Parts: sequence; structure tokens; C-alpha cells
Amino acid sequence: MARSKKQVERSNRRTAMVLTAVAVAVFGFGYALVPLYDLFCDITGSRYNVQASQATSAPGTQGETRQVTVEFSAHTSSQLPWEFRPLTREVKVKPGETVIVKYFARNTSSETVTGQAVPSVLPAQANSHFRKLECFCFSQQTLKPGEAKEMPVRFYVDQKLPAGVNTITLSYSFFRTDVKSKPRSAVIEDRAGTARRGS
Repeated sequence: MARSKKQVERSNRRTAMVLTAVAVAVFGFGYALVPLYDLFCDITGSRYNVQASQATSAPGTQGETRQVTVEFSAHTSSQLPWEFRPLTREVKVKPGETVIVKYFARNTSSETVTGQAVPSVLPAQANSHFRKLECFCFSQQTLKPGEAKEMPVRFYVDQKLPAGVNTITLSYSFFRTDVKSKPRSAVIEDRAGTARRGS
């Protein structure tokens, strides 16, 4: 039995309404995915962990063949009664490779002394490509009379380091911070381990 024209039109309208409702529901679900994802990340902390990992991780050495020599030196203010020197004179690293080296500090005085290390990187074009992830220079250091300790530096050389830079020198100048007067000069220890007085 053939359906009437009105029945066909009514069926078509019903089908159109169902399809429209499905389309609206699909669009609404897709639109809601973004805030739902944000909520999920806030609850689980997964997005924060990813961002933190990206912020503190070296990029890796995949595809890197060149090596860069990193040299280490130490300077101390004349008013800082410390022995201060690198435990490693130099290392060869691939750009992107995370490396840990240590400096040694010992308070040679009979009083507790606080100091602050100020880093410098040479040559100048390497400064923005030398990334310190952990460093004793991030905070002041206090040593009791006769106390000694090893202080780590964790770093990597950025893979965007200019090709002509093959040697980088990381130098620390340690100044006393618990006295009001400014340091007049520094005791500089060269790569051979010989102390000399700086101007």
C-alpha cells in the first residue's frame, strides 16, 4: 500500500530532525573535548609534568657528530678565605649532551663565611648556548670553619652553537657576601692549577 504524500513529508521531516540533532551532538562533543582535556590534565597533572620535563631536559645528541671542549676555571675574591677550584679541568661534549662536573670549595678561615659565585662563559657568542640546569651559583653558599664540599654543575651545550665555536670556557668568580666592603681583587687559578693575583 503506497504511502500518502503527507506521510512521506512527515517521515522526511522526522529524518531531517534526527540528522540535525546528531550533527549538533557531534559538534558539541568535539567542542567539549578541549575543556575536558584541560580538566583531565589539571586533575592528573600530566600536562604539567610534560612541560616541566621539556623545560629541564637537554635536547639529546641524535644526529650530532661534532664535539666541543668545555674548560673550567675558578676565581676567588681577596676577601673570601676559600680554596676554590674545579675538580675537572675540561671535558669534551656533544651539543645536546647533559654533563655533570664538580667544583671544590673549602673554608680556610676560623669563621663561618658566605659567598656567591658569579658565572661567565667565553667566547661571548657561546654564552646564550650554554645551558646550566643545576648550579651552585643559583644560590649563596655558606661554609663553616674548615668545612669543605663538592658543588655540582649540570649543563648542556645547545645544538644551535655556531659551528666555528670549538672551545668554551666556563669561569666562576666567588665573592664574599657577608661583608659590606667590595672585593678589591681576585685570586685566579689558571688551567695549570697555579694561583695568581688578579688586578
